[in-house]
Amino acid sequence: MIKDKIIDFLNNYGVPESLSNVLASGLIFVAIVVIVVIINFIGRKIILSFFKRIARSTSTPFDDLLVKNKIPRLLSFVPSLFFLFWVIPIYNQDLLIGLEALTIVLFIVTVKSILGTVKDYFKLSSSLKHIPIDSYIQVIMIFLWFIGIILILSVLTGREIGTFLASLGALSAIIILVFRDTILGFVSSIQITVNDTVRIGDWITMKGSDADGTVIEVNLSTVKVQNFDNTITTIPTYKLVSDSFINWRGMEESNGRRIKRSILIKPSSIRFLIDDELDELKKVNLINKYLTSKIKEIKSYNNDNNIDKSMLLNGRNLTNLGVFRIYIEEYLKSHPMTNDDLTMMCRQLEPTSQGIPIQIYTFSKDKEWTKYEALTSDIFDHLLSSVKYFKLECFELSQFPGQ
Repeated sequence: MIKDKIIDFLNNYGVPESLSNVLASGLIFVAIVVIVVIINFIGRKIILSFFKRIARSTSTPFDDLLVKNKIPRLLSFVPSLFFLFWVIPIYNQDLLIGLEALTIVLFIVTVKSILGTVKDYFKLSSSLKHIPIDSYIQVIMIFLWFIGIILILSVLTGREIGTFLASLGALSAIIILVFRDTILGFVSSIQITVNDTVRIGDWITMKGSDADGTVIEVNLSTVKVQNFDNTITTIPTYKLVSDSFINWRGMEESNGRRIKRSILIKPSSIRFLIDDELDELKKVNLINKYLTSKIKEIKSYNNDNNIDKSMLLNGRNLTNLGVFRIYIEEYLKSHPMTNDDLTMMCRQLEPTSQGIPIQIYTFSKDKEWTKYEALTSDIFDHLLSSVKYFKLECFELSQFPGQ
């Protein structure tokens, strides 16, 4: 053996037996370390150069992500491990146990980096980024570490793997209790993916959790939502299955964003319109044609049926609220930022203690939040200013009783 030759060499120069044994072991250890460093350095250079050459020659970002996640660096340890597995039994058989445990750890870390590369690739792909890949990667890593720890314990203690698995079987109830949220999260992740309930990038609203923003991450235990004020809300994954929430994806994928808001009209201001008032309203361009046609139709009906119009209530009449609703519809149709292809109407809802709600139901062409809110404000600024031209009043809660 090399060690014996080194000891003989040192003894020939008068080095004591005990000291020469220590020096021989130390020299061999240093030589092994130096060789391992050299092999690792050369291996890293070759493997890294190989990966970079592939990355430059291909258009896919996957190989770039492999370099980013240090896959070449981890693979460069493989030649060193082969060398150590060859030389360690010669040097010291006991160290082989630690080397086997280290190999298991290196394998798990390498798989983790590969899975990290897959995750980054999914997030870069427009067709795959919505898939909650984090959940599946976490499950795989939990399983790998579970198996890895059992293998390491088996190597270090020299016991069979079945011994540890039997012990874990007895502790299964405790394991299920400890990993309860993880198990629930995994099942929920599968349901979310299969049912396409939530994707990364979706805008969701969950009032019970104070979440109102974009989903930025879905993993085994939590879903992270970046709210509009840039705060982060964390929701347990299983809550997206057990609790209700709003997903605005349908709106974002449609051709418009809904505007659904009401004006409250004071009931006492609603009345029939007389001829002078109708003539005045004919000056409004948006309803001129409607009024001309409707007045002619109503007069024809009242004349044909000999209606006594000395009492305004008799026969058919136009009301200021009815004409105002037509004006609102015509205004919405003429507005350049409302979508005519989607539902557009103005309707009267059931009277309330706060007045009669006149609801606007339409869709804006622009779905961006700020522009949507600006359009909604512009529409209602105009309509609230128009109310007085129809001799109507908006409901206002009196500050003092009887006022």
